[in-house]
Amino acid sequence: MKPETDGLSRWHIVIMAVCTGLIVANIYYCQPLIVLISKSFGVPASEGGRMPFLTQLGYAIGLLFFVPLGDKVERRRQIIWMAAAAVGALIVAATAPSLVVLEIASVLIGATSVIPQLILPMAAHLAAPSRTGKVIGSIMSGLLIGILLSRTLSGFVGAWLGWRGMFWVAAGISFSLLLIIRLTFPTSKPGFRGSYGSLMRSLLTLAKEQPVLREAAAINALGFSTFGMFWTTMVLHLSGAPFHFNSDLIGLFGLAGAAGALAAPLVGGSADKRNPRITIGYGLGLLGMSFLLLYIWADTVPGMIAGIVLLDLAMQCIHVSNQSRVYALIPAARNRLNTVYMTVSFIGTSLGSAIGLFAWEKGAWPGVCLAGALLTLAAFAVYGGTYRKRSGSFLDIPAK
Repeated sequence: MKPETDGLSRWHIVIMAVCTGLIVANIYYCQPLIVLISKSFGVPASEGGRMPFLTQLGYAIGLLFFVPLGDKVERRRQIIWMAAAAVGALIVAATAPSLVVLEIASVLIGATSVIPQLILPMAAHLAAPSRTGKVIGSIMSGLLIGILLSRTLSGFVGAWLGWRGMFWVAAGISFSLLLIIRLTFPTSKPGFRGSYGSLMRSLLTLAKEQPVLREAAAINALGFSTFGMFWTTMVLHLSGAPFHFNSDLIGLFGLAGAAGALAAPLVGGSADKRNPRITIGYGLGLLGMSFLLLYIWADTVPGMIAGIVLLDLAMQCIHVSNQSRVYALIPAARNRLNTVYMTVSFIGTSLGSAIGLFAWEKGAWPGVCLAGALLTLAAFAVYGGTYRKRSGSFLDIPAK
């Protein structure tokens, strides 16, 4: 097949999108299984509920310590080894004889499931500069669909095969992906020649010297906080009046989010044709509109679906465009740039979940919508403030 980019064929892009979606799903399978896990070990649901947190903690560890290595070691080889480690961690979870072992396995699952954050810089490195945004958007579609649909899959598989069965299925999927990656992924040579210590120290240097990185990370963290807040509290809203939905029906709302995620390639293509910062502004506007819809039509299924689609479309505009800007800064440091960018974004997601639970406790669903609107305004403030600092210019991407 003739490549459409410098080092990537359309088939490569499709495979990468599928791999990112199926691997990132490892982080979210445990969420619908909390009750089943708690009953299996005879512990309160609050103890079983530690699994999602520990998995996210592992993901943060992997982001910080493994993703930067993509600038130092050959990326394809690193991805293969990480996939093998993920298979091992999932098997440990499936066979865990105690809750403690399962908790350790959860951390390992999170740490080894950062493969999408290795694939994205690899794709950006191999893609032609004129197609970088579209390629990133296409792969991001796979990642976000994997996040949104993993809970639905886990809920149904868990009900059918039990929680251990879900981890066995996940291990089988990850092993299949390992083979696919080994057979199909292109090689990607690193450019960093220093030690691991200097590699890690350079993260602080990049954050200090790259204002676009700081701006993109701050905007994205605020956007991700609304995303984490919504998906944390949506379950509480839909399980209560007037819906009274069960977990399987609630999981199906992920399909609406997936519909919004499919727009990522279009967003990426738009970022290639115009400065991506403009698309970020549109995304922030859509984000504010989504919380307005979710507030006005809070008690209707069509209203909730419309708000979810708009919310996820807004996140595509913000995240894909910001990621395009970050990758354009220093091509040889894309993995380290992505580490800083995604770590800050991940912190935003975690804080958003906590803010959402606090807002729910104080003001139920209207309180959540108000908190989402305030976080969106904060993102607009960062966006507007940095625009003024650039003396009215949107042109913030250095020439290649």
